[in-house]
Amino acid sequence: MNRYLPVAQQHFLAALASTSVVVKAISALVVLLYLLSWAVDTPYALGVTPGYLFPPNFWVWTLVTHGVVEQHVWGVAANVGTVMACGRLLEPLWGALELLIFFAVVNVSAGLLAGFSYLLTYVATFDLDFLFAVRIHGAAGFLGGVLVALKQTMGDTTVLRVPQVRLKAAPALVLLLLALLRLSGLLDSSAPLAAYSYGTLSGWVYLRFYQRHSRGRGDMSDHFAFASFFPEAVQPAVGLLAGLVHSALVKMKVCRKMVKRYDVGAPSSITISLPGTDPQDAERRRQLALKALNERLKRVEDQSAWPSMDDEEDDDEDEVRTDTQPLLPDEFISYPGPVAAVQAQIVTPPLPCLTVGMRCLC
Repeated sequence: MNRYLPVAQQHFLAALASTSVVVKAISALVVLLYLLSWAVDTPYALGVTPGYLFPPNFWVWTLVTHGVVEQHVWGVAANVGTVMACGRLLEPLWGALELLIFFAVVNVSAGLLAGFSYLLTYVATFDLDFLFAVRIHGAAGFLGGVLVALKQTMGDTTVLRVPQVRLKAAPALVLLLLALLRLSGLLDSSAPLAAYSYGTLSGWVYLRFYQRHSRGRGDMSDHFAFASFFPEAVQPAVGLLAGLVHSALVKMKVCRKMVKRYDVGAPSSITISLPGTDPQDAERRRQLALKALNERLKRVEDQSAWPSMDDEEDDDEDEVRTDTQPLLPDEFISYPGPVAAVQAQIVTPPLPCLTVGMRCLC
């Protein structure tokens, strides 16, 4: 185990060095607050406590800080790993500023919605523990948002081969895992489950309707619909319910209506652009494929820059064979004995005699 730690540390530092300032700053803040938690109760001061979030206390700063507060080493590793994965996979497509906006939107929304749900639970049960004993903090909310974003950009990627699990099923599987851990008692609080659920929902709403990009706003493609997060057996029912909710939100001016766009100025025939056929997803996949191809070509160039030992041995053998070749052809080499005489006769045939009249001049 000890021999793998330096290798893992080297890869971690290399990955951290290649990220942007936003990723480095968030990771450093997570580590700093973890060290500070040894002396100060950071979940109480910087985490979301439902009873202190709403009036009369109104601790609104906890909506911004709760996503970087951790109390355990594995929480720090999960938080930093989530931020670095987002920086490696999503930042090349979005940019550092959009990554920071997404981080802020998901964390603030997850903290606010989770706190409000605990407030409603208190109203129903009159149990003060739901107001003052709950601490919402950690990377659970942002993890849900990142998994939704990865489903949008590279959902067809296979995560596990046996059994075969694709990345588009990761948000639902992680939600099921957290629910099982809570039911089994391994999680002492339902706050991570609530934060993850609302982080997933807020991440989907932002990417679906509000994110700005070169082609406008949001992503109205069919593979990113709300029903696609559920098993195929219940997708029709979920799609119907989601359509009713969306219609109500459109009337409330919260979401925009899905419309068709007609490009009548196209040089050929009329081009109809439907929300489900937006080529934005194809462009994202093309950029990811180009990035993977460039990295693979770079590795091939690095390997070809250094000759192998086999090539050096082949070059030495070629040099030896070149030095030992004879300078003259075989027929001009004389051999001792009678063979030499026969070869000399073959190589240098006798000249014909020159005669003048009947007399030989040889």
